[in-house]
Amino acid sequence: MHNDEWSTETTDPVVIVGSGHSGVAVAAGLRTRGWEGGILLIEGESGLPYERPPLSKELLKDGAPNESSVLRKDKFYADKGIVRLAGVSAESIDRGARTVLLSDGTRQAYHRLVIATGSRARPLTVPGAGLPGVRSLRTRDDALELKRLLVPGARVAIIGAGYIGLEVAAAAAATGCEVTVLEFQDRVMSRVTSAHVSHHFEQLHGRHGVRFVFGAAVTSIDGGQRAERVTVADGTVFPADVVLAGIGVLPNQELAADAGLDCRDGILVDGDGRTSDPAIYASGDVTRFTSPIDGASQRLECIQNALAQADRVAAHVTGQAAAEPEIPWFWTVQHGVRLQTAGVRHPADQVIVRGEPSIGKFSVVYLRDGRLAAVDTIANLADFRTAKRLIAEGARIDPRLAADSDIPLAEAVSGTPKHSDADLAAARS
Repeated sequence: MHNDEWSTETTDPVVIVGSGHSGVAVAAGLRTRGWEGGILLIEGESGLPYERPPLSKELLKDGAPNESSVLRKDKFYADKGIVRLAGVSAESIDRGARTVLLSDGTRQAYHRLVIATGSRARPLTVPGAGLPGVRSLRTRDDALELKRLLVPGARVAIIGAGYIGLEVAAAAAATGCEVTVLEFQDRVMSRVTSAHVSHHFEQLHGRHGVRFVFGAAVTSIDGGQRAERVTVADGTVFPADVVLAGIGVLPNQELAADAGLDCRDGILVDGDGRTSDPAIYASGDVTRFTSPIDGASQRLECIQNALAQADRVAAHVTGQAAAEPEIPWFWTVQHGVRLQTAGVRHPADQVIVRGEPSIGKFSVVYLRDGRLAAVDTIANLADFRTAKRLIAEGARIDPRLAADSDIPLAEAVSGTPKHSDADLAAARS
């Protein structure tokens, strides 16, 4: 959609490439903070920008509407003077001239440029990966095509047991598909959580008929006119009518890299979202930055980070102070069970389980050098909220108190009044 309100005479134009959560939030944030110059939102897909999390959850449910909620209604963009160019992509950046070449052949000048191009599904590189029936999930069209294929009785092979793979496994099982998950590692969600949480969700899926095969390295996908079977390294063959590749994502950094911006598995940005070019910012899944919590270099794929970075970009462009950075948090819903995570776990963290996984309500806290670094919670909103605050405070935690779920997590902070052994015994009784 080309809007006649945009022209080469537009004052102080901010051009935003990408209309996911972060790109739309930058545009909205600029107006909220009083930006009076032009705002142009460039979006590769047609239609209004939409919510991404439902694509692997609600949208796949049998009988659910074939649409995802829009991020903002059309009236919002019109009222705020945010011009949208839909169905076009940015091809290259001329940093000297401060222009962006678009796929329709036009050039758009910018006063400030924001790259919010997100990420794409990591492609399978095995023979047969291009056969019909082999799918990935990143866009609304991806989700709708996958939903069409998930029919009762279909044999579904999911490669990868991360969030996306497991959410699709849950939806497929609920539809009546025969689901097999092939995972190279030895447990589900191994990159993001501990063995305790992995085991809980493996059992949950098992109760719904999902089969797991661990240590499975896929070597080929075979079939005639479409995918029919998946072969792994030990020669085992798994029949499949549908194959989903859920093996992670890659940042869409090519636009930035080709323009000479510093990139390293993501566009490198500072705490204000600035790239190595002071006129260009980046925001959302495509970025890599230094964590203000522990100084680690990281690239986060979550809505919270996308929105937080958008706020910092809008604040810096308008010369205002941004809100204090929020602790990163994530969630997934599988078979109706919600896992909420705050902070970023490291494999070497001390792991403490609070509660009883067998009853479906527990938390896992992760300590790093004695301080609370992250938490996973299942049906325990109180621990989730408390942990977010304690992580932000850099609170030191007494492991013995943290392990007792009858003691509020806030009271496990080192330096707070200690419970005696008698108190602990009474709490457990």
